[in-house]
Amino acid sequence: MALEYHVRAVREDHHGSTAWCKEASLVMDTDPEGRVDAFNPAELLLAAVAACMLKGIERVLPILRFELKGVEIEIHGVRQDKPPKMERIDYLIKVDTDESDHRIELLHTNVRKYGTIYNTVAAATVLEGRMVRAG
Repeated sequence: MALEYHVRAVREDHHGSTAWCKEASLVMDTDPEGRVDAFNPAELLLAAVAACMLKGIERVLPILRFELKGVEIEIHGVRQDKPPKMERIDYLIKVDTDESDHRIELLHTNVRKYGTIYNTVAAATVLEGRMVRAG
């Protein structure tokens, strides 16, 4: 059975827009000049990739019986101008854990293999990164 998603977005004014899904809302930077208090479309894409990786980690923690104290993801995108597209996305996942390096790599394999957004983006651009022990 396929999952379906629905988001509604509305232009508020020439500085920004708002998107809604479920009971959540998100102010978006759709101003051509940019704004510092909202995510622009490229940043939303990077945040979606990070959220997918974090959700994937949460999903497999009990399956792998992986002990984890925390996770931080740094993600960097490079935009090509002509034609405009995300040329590449690089990430670093830092996990605060006492698990072995082998188990950290197993967790990373699961993140790459089972992430919906991860796999969608990876099919469209270069998506590369590492998972390392925090510290």
